[in-house]
Amino acid sequence: MSKFIVSPKEGVPFVSVQAMAKMIHEYGVEQCITDLVDALEQDYLRWDQFEKSSRFASHSKDGVIELMPVSDGEMFACKYVNGHPINTKRNLQTVAAMGILSDVETGYPILLTEMCILTALRTAATSAMLAKHCAPKGVKKLALIGNGAQSEFQALGMKAIMGISEVRLYDIDPAASQKTADNLSDSGLKVIVCRTLEEAVLGAEIITTCTADKTNATILRDDIITKGVYINAIGGDCPGKTELDKNILMRADHVIVEFEPQTRIEGEIQNLSSDFPVTEFHRILKGEVQARTSADDLVVFDGVGFASEDFTALVFLRDLIREQGGYEILDLIPQQADPKNLYSVVKEHSKDHSLVTNEAESAVAAMS
Repeated sequence: MSKFIVSPKEGVPFVSVQAMAKMIHEYGVEQCITDLVDALEQDYLRWDQFEKSSRFASHSKDGVIELMPVSDGEMFACKYVNGHPINTKRNLQTVAAMGILSDVETGYPILLTEMCILTALRTAATSAMLAKHCAPKGVKKLALIGNGAQSEFQALGMKAIMGISEVRLYDIDPAASQKTADNLSDSGLKVIVCRTLEEAVLGAEIITTCTADKTNATILRDDIITKGVYINAIGGDCPGKTELDKNILMRADHVIVEFEPQTRIEGEIQNLSSDFPVTEFHRILKGEVQARTSADDLVVFDGVGFASEDFTALVFLRDLIREQGGYEILDLIPQQADPKNLYSVVKEHSKDHSLVTNEAESAVAAMS
């Protein structure tokens, strides 16, 4: 195991996709999610310490590219992430993501990493954390609507934190549901592939919607949602993209959000009036508001993903690689002896190049 680099003069630790996959496999997906839930709760309890803003988004015809910054005054985190549903037709990921964690005091990066796998873990952990505090007690059945890249992580997160024993899958692409069922075949969960949306939600206490289509869609209709259900709506995450019938929101006893200013722009509530009542989750965690007062309450989490969750995930990863290794060092920042003499780096390279060239020319001359 390699020593974790502490000094900024030694380089920047970098976690690649393969290194991340190996580390998470060895540590365990469910254990990672469990640890992340604990870390997320601690950071949400200190919500007011974070410098928060809605993410920067650049929209195009086929998707969106976003930057998600946040700081707690000691560390700064930022994720680059896109959302291009059309990419699956190009044999590419719908989401590509990378993240950076930096030291506020020096401005130096202290971690650079892939964030496709890490985001899936933190999204599953966020979903499970919200369910822990907002879903009815003793839940056993989860309906997963939309069986793409997030689905297995969502199922395992709900199993680890909520004790879910049955997962009912539905996707307009049957192959996606079968993929998820195959991947969960050794998870200990009872997995049922459903032919219709109605079949999937039947008897489910938690319904997760996680679809990718970039439109104002109505994935869940109001007439199929019964009292007491907890809806984990995490697919609507940009302007013009929703999943729920507006009537579900209107009759919900509670609509929970992460950071209200961002959710007003991107979430399910984007099509409702600006004074539609919502509750930021940190208030529930602090005991200021009850998520549900009755087993019959209909509670909706309008989750769009917030930068503080990425901050938590990046700090979690920083601590994990300190224990596990699984990183390489990037020569990302110039490390010349005199910090003011940046030109020396170029000049030194020029000398080295000239030396190599002269040695090569001498060798050729000696051979001729």
